[in-house]
Amino acid sequence: MKRSQPLLEVCVDSLASARAALAGGADRLELCSALAVGGLTPYAALLRQIRAESRVPVRCLMRPRSGDFLYTEDELALLCAQMPVLRTAGADGFVIGALTADGALDTAAMRRLIAAAGPGAGLTLHRAIDVSRDPRATYRAAAALGLDTVLTSGAAAHCLQGEGVLRALLDESDRTGGPEVLIGAGVNADAITALCARLPGARAFHMSGKAEMESGMRFRRQGVPMGLPGLDEWHIQQTSADAVHAARQALDAAAAPKTV
Repeated sequence: MKRSQPLLEVCVDSLASARAALAGGADRLELCSALAVGGLTPYAALLRQIRAESRVPVRCLMRPRSGDFLYTEDELALLCAQMPVLRTAGADGFVIGALTADGALDTAAMRRLIAAAGPGAGLTLHRAIDVSRDPRATYRAAAALGLDTVLTSGAAAHCLQGEGVLRALLDESDRTGGPEVLIGAGVNADAITALCARLPGARAFHMSGKAEMESGMRFRRQGVPMGLPGLDEWHIQQTSADAVHAARQALDAAAAPKTV
């Protein structure tokens, strides 16, 4: 399933971030909510807002909560109920993943999610692969299920630290015609340039391009956090059009034919 053209996917959790991603040159959006915790299932109403402005391809992240990817029956049922709603709202595909307690891809759960996505939906395996026991085996299992894309950092905290696993997955994708390897985690213009130079076949990248925006609040009560430790309510994370544009330029430059 190797693409003939480079792909820049941007993960967004707001209409403002979607607009910035598109202004910067994103080819596709991954839509989620709560990006600060790694992303959760998005709101159908937000997808409809984006669809009112753009027909760019959008894949929705299906994740019922933060934490691990070992899902209960109730959590799987929730995801399967949400997917047709999001498809009706305009989703072109979904970003899915579930693991067994022993760290293998949960193929039974995956089959349920694939069925809920419906015919013709694009399907990405999310970064559950990066915390699976054997990323190569997980990639092969995703391929056997018919997914077209695998999002991965190479089982590392940052894509530049996962070069060995990324190389193996890219080689397997090229050799077998398996799912596109979509490189994520720490992606920016510099990372794209470095990885494209070192990894033949690297041509699909996933980023958030987020920057901190100062809150418009003048009154600020300190010492009353509402969420994760280290995060306050006076800064808003939002995609930077400039960061996406720089990544777009780096990817296009890397993909351009080289002259002698």
